[in-house]
Amino acid sequence: MTAAIKIAPSILSADFGALAREVADATEASADYIHVDVMDGHFVPNLTIGPVVLEAVRRATALPLDVHLMISTPARYVEAFAAAGADIIGIHVEADPDASSTLTRIRQLGKRASITLSPETSTEAIEPLLDSVDQVLVMSVNPGFGGQKFLPQAYGKIERLRKIVDARGLPIEIEVDGGISEANAREVASAGADVLVAGAAIFGHPDLRARIELLRKAASAGKAAAAAAPRHA
Repeated sequence: MTAAIKIAPSILSADFGALAREVADATEASADYIHVDVMDGHFVPNLTIGPVVLEAVRRATALPLDVHLMISTPARYVEAFAAAGADIIGIHVEADPDASSTLTRIRQLGKRASITLSPETSTEAIEPLLDSVDQVLVMSVNPGFGGQKFLPQAYGKIERLRKIVDARGLPIEIEVDGGISEANAREVASAGADVLVAGAAIFGHPDLRARIELLRKAASAGKAAAAAAPRHA
């Protein structure tokens, strides 16, 4: 519970007409990851980017690229995104009936594997997969669009995952994506998150460094408070 909080600006909220500059600015502003949302218009109703755009993002930063595949049958595309420069590749458990094999393939490609839970999916759906992943992504909004409000039911899910991961001694990051802001960053980290994905709370503001540090400070306080709290059986 004492690891440093990581902030992952989501380019879904960036200016795509100046994407390389936006990514470079976030890098200079002390971001830890660059979060890339890939949507196919099928698993979710929106369309975003593919491997060619990811290659351009890769050229704009040396930070780890955290690629969230909101797509059907993701196994078809993990190799393309790996080749384009992804460092972390996440798939939805709801989108892949053979998620275990896909996660294994991601690791075989030398990438970190992530499994994602939509808001309506319980933690039980991914518990058998935890030995196959490096990260769990908890969606705190419905996947498919940016700028949504945080769903409070995510707190319980984060807490349950934190207990499971710690009890099993697994080196897994818990990442949370959706509606993250300075108003809830402390509580999200206190619940057990390690990585906060934020789009509108960072991009579009004149001082990206200040925005990132505001989130990091609030989240770090929450994580410290949780670490200091007495543990109950």
